[in-house]
Amino acid sequence: MTTASERQLIADTVAEFVDREVRPAAAEADETQTFPETVWDGLAELDLTGLTVSEEHGGFDADQLTYSIVNEELAKGDLSVATALSVHCLATSCIEMFGTDAHREAWLPDMAAGRPVGAFALSEPEAGSNPAEMTAEARKQGDEYVIDGTKQWITNGQRSGVVVLFAKTDRDDPDTVTQFLVPKDTDGLEVGKKEDKLGLRASDTTTLIFDGARIPAENRLTEVGDGLKAAFSILTGGRIAIASQAVGVAEAALSAAVEYADQREQFGKPISEHQAIAHKLADMATDVQAARLLTRDAAEKNDDGIDPMAASMAKYFASETAVDVANEAVQVHGGYGYTKDFDVERYYRDAKITTIYEGTSEVQKEIISRHLDG
Repeated sequence: MTTASERQLIADTVAEFVDREVRPAAAEADETQTFPETVWDGLAELDLTGLTVSEEHGGFDADQLTYSIVNEELAKGDLSVATALSVHCLATSCIEMFGTDAHREAWLPDMAAGRPVGAFALSEPEAGSNPAEMTAEARKQGDEYVIDGTKQWITNGQRSGVVVLFAKTDRDDPDTVTQFLVPKDTDGLEVGKKEDKLGLRASDTTTLIFDGARIPAENRLTEVGDGLKAAFSILTGGRIAIASQAVGVAEAALSAAVEYADQREQFGKPISEHQAIAHKLADMATDVQAARLLTRDAAEKNDDGIDPMAASMAKYFASETAVDVANEAVQVHGGYGYTKDFDVERYYRDAKITTIYEGTSEVQKEIISRHLDG
């Protein structure tokens, strides 16, 4: 387990990297919708691409709290980078937890070193919040599986080298969802449409189209029918990562608002000294800290065992806080906040996705309500 002093050193190292490499590249990456691969290489040099890989296979093997802090710090610089890393880590976690020794030895050392990049293919055009309705099918034929179907909203869709895929072995049987490992260069696997998004624009989000794609039978990661259970266990940690990223975006927006309010003068004094703005900043700071504490609590609980309710509370509250705080940060900047001259407009656009991916706020409230006593 990482000690508090080690965790602080990691946080300081990531924060320094963000200031030096991530933040300066963020605006151009957003404008051009191009992922900053040099930043990814820097993450690999810091061993961060192996966060959820065991030391045995060359990884960092971070506990949940450390993983949460890394995601928060990265999102302060660019949510697109943090999201790409967290999805890569979802893929490595699946291989680590559900793969065989052969899977782990074949894939994890290279993925921990940064490449191939991992993707996580669960959602479909008609099966987002209810993955049991997926239609992607992997039919067993001899010593192979033949895969047909379309996956949507795939982060790292273009740049990935390996895909953790969820598909039914029988399209008509919802109890046959199974997890597979699909190399990206598999014949019959094509990258489809790249989404033109409101925010998170540097992160490539695409469809993946499987048309008779064949993989060896040994590329099955879970027993037939165990795919959804595996996905939900992995996504509990994934939701903590998104909560952490939401805290990072909110903190970045708050910091920008405070800096602007201290510099901008109206009626003979900085606007931060006007009660309306001062109280607005106080509310923002309180909400950010509440979201951070809720998220850190969920991370610590998940280290002791999977706690879906804590993860959903953190994801729900932190993501909604990110949207609210980014909105207020734009308001503090006034007209300037509506221009690309200031980062708050990007924080505002990016924040919204945290309330949607890896389970919408509405889904999180359903999960929370199901775990209430009474």
